[in-house]
Amino acid sequence: MALARRRSETGFNYWPGFVDALSTLVLAIVFLLSVFLVVQFYLSQEVSGKDKALEKLNAQIAQLNELLSLEKTGKSNLEDALSQMRASLAAAETERDRVKGLYEGLASAGNDAAGRTAELGKALDSEKQVSARALAQIEVLNQQISALRRQLAALEQALDASERKDKESQTRIADLGQRLNVALAQRVQELSRYRSEFFGRLRAILGNRPDIRVVGDRFVFQSEVFFDSGQAQLLPEGRAELDQLAGALTDLEAKIPSEIAWVLRVDGHTDVRPIASSQFKSNWELSSARAISVVQYLISKGVSPQRLVAAGFAEFQPLDTGTTEDAYRRNRRIELKLTER
Repeated sequence: MALARRRSETGFNYWPGFVDALSTLVLAIVFLLSVFLVVQFYLSQEVSGKDKALEKLNAQIAQLNELLSLEKTGKSNLEDALSQMRASLAAAETERDRVKGLYEGLASAGNDAAGRTAELGKALDSEKQVSARALAQIEVLNQQISALRRQLAALEQALDASERKDKESQTRIADLGQRLNVALAQRVQELSRYRSEFFGRLRAILGNRPDIRVVGDRFVFQSEVFFDSGQAQLLPEGRAELDQLAGALTDLEAKIPSEIAWVLRVDGHTDVRPIASSQFKSNWELSSARAISVVQYLISKGVSPQRLVAAGFAEFQPLDTGTTEDAYRRNRRIELKLTER
């Protein structure tokens, strides 16, 4: 009994050290989640600002389209009124010609009746009165025709003004669309040029390694370059690779104009096998944690947080749908993509 008591008194107590390590791990996880929330907040603000600018531009285009529709409606109404006025003018001219012919016929009849006897005098006077009334009607019709012509001229002027305004509106809309397309094309060309320069420099830095590939517009790193299996803590050799990447990014950030909205998106991917770890409940958490670890390390090396995005895709974007160990290895990867914000 005395020997057992001495052993228990001299034995080492591991419990306080275990509690300290567990507390430190919990604090680290809370810090990582806080950083992730802050990054998500700033990214949502940037996206919201871009969406507001796009909504404002769409509202201006909708307003111009509405003005154009109103101008077309006014133009159609003016053309209808002009057609009606032309029809009235034609009818008035026909009536004038008819009355004029009647007057000339009456005048000719009066001349022929000059040699007749006196009993035809009353009939002649009556015909003269009819002729006078016809002349009065002709004068009224002439005045109406003149008024109609003035109205027709005014309508034609209004129609010409409407057509000019319509053309100006269409020209403004076309010019606005063309300027927008030119601006977008210039931004895309500039970003493509810097993306090519960035990828070219990465190829020169990283060399022809089998665990680093270029797939389309992305650099693909096998996860084993940066992490142990089932872990999200960067390995020393992974930090060395990211040091070169951070240097290329800081140089690129100094060259790209500030008005170009670009980001480097870091995507984490896993294979299809479910993770068996107390630290990560799913492949979603593992892939996101790995992407965040890369982003945080790049920030510590001087890369602006505003130019970085961390995204986790778990096992749902595989490069190889096979079930072999080689297929699983290809799908466990970190992808880098330089893209627009």
